[in-house]
Amino acid sequence: MSLASPHPDPLFARWRSRLLRSLPRAAEPLADLVPGGRPPAFLDVLGDTLDEGCALIRSAEPALVREGLEQAYGPQPAPPWIRALHAGEPEGWRTWERAQRAAYESALAPVWPLVQDLHRAEFTRHALTVAEQGLGAALLALVPGSRMNEGVWEWPSAGPDVHLAGRGLLLRPTFHWRHGPLVQDLPDRPVALACPAGPGLPLLALTEPEPGPPADDPLAGVLGRTRLAVLRALDEPQTTTGLAARTGVSSATASSHASALRAAGLLTTTRTGLSVRHARTPLGELLIGGTSWPRTRAVSEPVDPAGQRHRR
Repeated sequence: MSLASPHPDPLFARWRSRLLRSLPRAAEPLADLVPGGRPPAFLDVLGDTLDEGCALIRSAEPALVREGLEQAYGPQPAPPWIRALHAGEPEGWRTWERAQRAAYESALAPVWPLVQDLHRAEFTRHALTVAEQGLGAALLALVPGSRMNEGVWEWPSAGPDVHLAGRGLLLRPTFHWRHGPLVQDLPDRPVALACPAGPGLPLLALTEPEPGPPADDPLAGVLGRTRLAVLRALDEPQTTTGLAARTGVSSATASSHASALRAAGLLTTTRTGLSVRHARTPLGELLIGGTSWPRTRAVSEPVDPAGQRHRR
């Protein structure tokens, strides 16, 4: 949605520009699916892998596919392959799947471990809010301006009432959407709520190689490469800005990973005035065996936009 929006949030400008330049031609048909900036509902599925997601979309009811495309285009003419998709023709589906896979390989596959790390940190943040303040407080934090009214969660411009009726609510934080929450209410499925993740906007990190220790480091498989890099950078106490500089990520990303490590008891955070400093706990020291991530010197070894270090 953010890529296809004709008026993107200025915070997304650099990420959007870089990603659009990197997309292969095979992915271009996907833009035809969001002529107004919002995709048809049949594309919004819950799959753990690309193959599972593609299979779920292909299994959508033909009526749901037709309805979604008609809502997206209205009376305006649609490209030939969209008309083929509307008619349920195999070539329309083949065009869509080629484009979907090409976009995934270009935009998400190279940074998927970082995406997973960011979402783990986000869910940890919400889980802590539930544990400390209760479910109601966690829900209110998801949507600024919302409120609880006799057991009903209300927020401005929420649209038609949604009744869970025992189906459950699935929260889907996203780093690629900065506007109001998006609700998916399909029969016989959990109600899904997509809302902006926070705090911070780590999109730029999602377009660059992930920093940190080698991929075959066994601890990276447990903590994630970026989180392990943050922990190893704390051979001495660091501010959030210092952590970001030493690991090559944004301050928002460094703060998010520090929060997750703090929740796991691997680091502590001390506030002095407006500044915070992070330090490893004895458990964190024990986990990494007393070793540390190699120092970087911001003065003599600047980091260029591609994440490469080079000496002056």
